[in-house]
Amino acid sequence: MKPGIRSWAEKSSVTCGDTKDITMSRIGKKPIAIPDGVKIAVSADNTITVEGKSGKLTYKAAETFKIQIKDNVFSVTRPSDTKQDKSTHGLIRSLVNNMIIGVSTGYKKELEITGVGFKAAVQGKVLNIQLSYTHPINYEIPEGITVVTPKPNIIVVTGMDKARVGKAAAEIRDYYRPEPYKGKGIKYSGEFVRRKSGKAVAGAGAA
Repeated sequence: MKPGIRSWAEKSSVTCGDTKDITMSRIGKKPIAIPDGVKIAVSADNTITVEGKSGKLTYKAAETFKIQIKDNVFSVTRPSDTKQDKSTHGLIRSLVNNMIIGVSTGYKKELEITGVGFKAAVQGKVLNIQLSYTHPINYEIPEGITVVTPKPNIIVVTGMDKARVGKAAAEIRDYYRPEPYKGKGIKYSGEFVRRKSGKAVAGAGAA
């Protein structure tokens, strides 16, 4: 092989398999400026506690990682450059950044309901959804999640935990995913649904 020319396998390892590790490694190295109103504490066993106006979140990081808070800046140092440590390095940094956003501004997912007679309303700790089924759906709102219905066809899911907010919104959407013909169902606000023409329309067009 000529000097300076890499084999196909070497190129593919950089452009495919190792891309995620490189990206996560770069993310992990980025320090996080702690905003006003947010407090971060780290215990001896590397349990990270983030507290803000919306509440408190905790995360247990691997003890092999060095967590440092200095001059109101949070940073993480990994113990080695192995593939696993690079991935974990970026994960810790991303999770802590999400926690900071969660306790300060929170997360929100908005859903839209489309369909004749389709509507939703919150009754205590239960989201009542009426779709085309013979009976209404009663979705129990998870702990730490707030659901409101400013309009019968709008559902807003909020909370501190990004993963929980996303999970709750996905569970609600799964009751009636948007179908491609008439667009009926529950979709995320701003979600693009690829529409299809019905058989009658397609037949008329062919004629």
